[in-house]
Amino acid sequence: MIEEIRIADLGVIGTAHVTLGRGLTVLTGETGAGKTMVLTALGLLLGGKADPATVRRGAAAASVEGRVLPPSGSSVAARVEDAGGQSDDDGSVLLVRTVAAGGDAGSGRSRAFVGGRSVPQAVLAELSAELVTVHGQQDQARLRSPAHQRDALDAFVGQDHAGTLDRYRAAWAERARVDAELEELVGRAQDRAREAELLRLGLVEIERVDPQPGEDVELAEEHERLAHAEDLRAAAAGAHESLAGEDDAPSAALVVDQARRLLEQAGAHDPALAALGARVAEAGYLLADVATELSSYLEDLQADPRRLEVVQQRRAELATVTRTHGDVAATLGWAQEASARLLELEGGDDRIAALRERRTTLDGELGALAADVTRARTQAAGRLADAVTAELAGLAMAGARLEVAVRPAEPGPHGADDVEMLLVAHPGAPARPLGKGASGGELSRVMLAVEVALATAEGSGASRPGTFVFDEVDAGVGGRAAVEVGRRLTALARETQVLVVTHLAQVAAFADRHLVVTKSTADGVDVVTESDVRAVDGPERVRELARMLSGQEDSESARAHAAELLELSGVAR
Repeated sequence: MIEEIRIADLGVIGTAHVTLGRGLTVLTGETGAGKTMVLTALGLLLGGKADPATVRRGAAAASVEGRVLPPSGSSVAARVEDAGGQSDDDGSVLLVRTVAAGGDAGSGRSRAFVGGRSVPQAVLAELSAELVTVHGQQDQARLRSPAHQRDALDAFVGQDHAGTLDRYRAAWAERARVDAELEELVGRAQDRAREAELLRLGLVEIERVDPQPGEDVELAEEHERLAHAEDLRAAAAGAHESLAGEDDAPSAALVVDQARRLLEQAGAHDPALAALGARVAEAGYLLADVATELSSYLEDLQADPRRLEVVQQRRAELATVTRTHGDVAATLGWAQEASARLLELEGGDDRIAALRERRTTLDGELGALAADVTRARTQAAGRLADAVTAELAGLAMAGARLEVAVRPAEPGPHGADDVEMLLVAHPGAPARPLGKGASGGELSRVMLAVEVALATAEGSGASRPGTFVFDEVDAGVGGRAAVEVGRRLTALARETQVLVVTHLAQVAAFADRHLVVTKSTADGVDVVTESDVRAVDGPERVRELARMLSGQEDSESARAHAAELLELSGVAR
């Protein structure tokens, strides 16, 4: 239930405080007085789209605050807690929405708060699904849609049916996914076979050559040694002769040793010279080691043409498999990835078989669930039709009858049925689809009858929100029919809170609480302030009803008619 709404700087509304209560509340006023802005404010609280153009001219932002009391047993309190907000001690929750004015960079943004915590706009929309159902003239137009009619029938069936529908939709979505994957696998069978064959050829060639990690680098180094063996031998022999000495030439090691002895002898008199002698000694040891290693190198160095030929042949083999990938390391990496991909491709047939088996299973599940859905809809269609027909009789449409047809259809995401509501306008008239045969006034009353049936009919499993909001549900209605609309709204208000924006006195007379919106002028601009939204009772209410009846609130005949309407509504309640 909505307890109160506070509005600031929204459209023509400067400030307004709307206090609501249980039962039926009507909102009336002159055209342009601001009734629509009250509904716009409510829409913002319920997560509707924010429009910066609705911010009052000259204001930086518009704000709407609403206090709601969730229905008992709803999940609203838990969702508020999940969002980080808090409910008050009495269980009520404060909802806030602000909209910045447009025009500047970064302007036009809206912010939402639930229970004192900033939340995404979607959280408000989620909460509103359990709190409020809003019906405007566009909703009456939607009732012409078979999809909307199907949804109404499904709501009438109840929560168990909704669970079956959820399972059906989940199975339908999975079957669509299976079909898409099957189509992709089967459609690309030739491409996959071609890719697999290319991978096999590449892997067979690599397996034949059998490259080893780092082998190409090692062979390149060995090729260099074998190809330049004589140059390497000459360089090593010359270096060895310089270090070890040949014939009468003194060796480098001997010259260094002589220098060492001279420095060591003189070093007794100067530590700096002794240190240099130690370094020369280290150089001598190093030269001796190098000379020894050069000797071993010369002994091991071979100029083997046959080995060079083997190395060249092996390098050529490696080139055949590394040409595409660059080197042995990259080739071995590709081979590993190709092996994994080949396993995946070769398993395609198994995957196709598994998917086909899964599709068969899903077809069976969908068939069983669709049969359950059809059975529930068919069984409920007659009850809904009877309940709405009974309501129509009380809405000045005696003799009119609603039929709800459930016909077989191609399976789809909502089942295997087409649901259509047909209206028999009077005895003997043909049953015509609501989308084609119903006038605006008839459609308004049918929509109201459907809502009352969903909320009050025996056997209805529809969830009941805490609040119904009707925006000019009486469009196209007048006279006795308008009186009956008011009567049925009163019946609905016994079960839940009902807020109605109306221009008909016959409807407004049935309200438990009557709010009037007027507007005043400040600085030459129309504005609605706190004093311009007021509850009326007694003579004031008679005056407002007289204004709605004739446009002349001071007319004695209009007042008499208004008083008569109030008396009639009191008897009806």
